Amino acid sequence: MVYVPADGDAVTLLPLAPPGQTPLRVMTIAGSDSGGGAGIQADMRTFAMLGIHGLVTVTAVTVQNSMGVKGFHEIPLDVIAGQIAAVTSDIGLQAAKTGMLASSDIIDTVADAWVDQGVAGSVPLVVDPVCASMHGDPLLHPSALNSLRERLFPLATLVTPNLDEVRLLTGIEVIDTATQRTAARELHALGPQWALVKGGHLRSSAHSPDLLFDGTEFHEFVSPRIDTGHDHGAGDTLAAATASALAHGYTVPDAVAFGKRWVTECLRAAYPLGHGHGPVSALFRLS
Repeated sequence: MVYVPADGDAVTLLPLAPPGQTPLRVMTIAGSDSGGGAGIQADMRTFAMLGIHGLVTVTAVTVQNSMGVKGFHEIPLDVIAGQIAAVTSDIGLQAAKTGMLASSDIIDTVADAWVDQGVAGSVPLVVDPVCASMHGDPLLHPSALNSLRERLFPLATLVTPNLDEVRLLTGIEVIDTATQRTAARELHALGPQWALVKGGHLRSSAHSPDLLFDGTEFHEFVSPRIDTGHDHGAGDTLAAATASALAHGYTVPDAVAFGKRWVTECLRAAYPLGHGHGPVSALFRLS
């Protein structure tokens, strides 16, 4: 099945909860971006603009700006597990997404907490396997790739790697539709219910083609390629919007279609910031 949104059509937004009514809750399990362009900050902007109450498990604190990541500090493991436990035992959540997890120990801690809190299999989990920043700065220790594959992917409803992350995880260099399909099969074989191979970096295509696979059927998502140098946080925003749609009860293909359309509009609204790459902007909903 091929999803082709009409260029220029307004994105259909998720409904907002009436004032005074508790909105749906989605957790981001990710790193903090001091420059505010990606990570937890990008996730929380998307949640807010979609009427979602955002919940947070901070895994790392990065030192970064529009020019790149200067360093990062990992949060203690007991604090990471404690954040997940505190929220799930009291507030509850309808979906979650992961971002920067930094190390094998953090990945193992998140996976253990997800199972221990009884939400594995009942709460949709979108795993965005963040391995490096858009500038190429490492955000995941190479030794952690096996933990992603073996511990977290089998718990995931959906994984959403970009092409660089696909290469690191599967060894496959995606250069065209055929290799994109091969990569989707390899990713799905690692255990997630659905695998999404994002094609935003596939320069052989005039469009931005994403490919979703559930082990049986392929779903293609095609959107116009937005000509902008300001795309910081695009992957985080896509995963956050998709998780928000899953919280509303969307099927995975429909949630991905929504997330794809949302991030396209965020790319259209992207703005310059500092001396490097500016962020995609969920603030377009305000206008």
